[in-house]
Amino acid sequence: MASIKQFQVTFDCADPERVARFWCEVLGYVVPPPPKGFASWEEFNRGLPAEQQGSAFACVDPSGVGPRLFFQRVPEGKVVKNRVHLDVRVGTGLVGAERLAVLEAECARLVALGAVRERLLLADEYNESCIVMRDVEGNEFCLD
Repeated sequence: MASIKQFQVTFDCADPERVARFWCEVLGYVVPPPPKGFASWEEFNRGLPAEQQGSAFACVDPSGVGPRLFFQRVPEGKVVKNRVHLDVRVGTGLVGAERLAVLEAECARLVALGAVRERLLLADEYNESCIVMRDVEGNEFCLD
């Protein structure tokens, strides 16, 4: 059986470009170039039927290592907790006060971008500290 090594993470949302641009800032991702024959994503978007304009957006890891993130407009709003979430690994290898300082600094940066801080989970005998947050449309993620 073949082993699949690449995948894309897809977000359902109300405003794909807004959420994509938030995650670009969080992860250092970039918006990929528009399809061939189009000078910009705006130009590409104008060529779509009205009901499809603004219905999707993406961002990619400029190094090509991380997965592509795809954002698609859906009619329904978010109503329950995510079953899957991203852990943004900003404190890898750090412990104690040093880890908390890095997590808090990144949390402040992301709150300025529109994220919402939910709660701090302090280290216990099994896990290091992390901060539970929500993106600009309420999707949960953790600063880990």
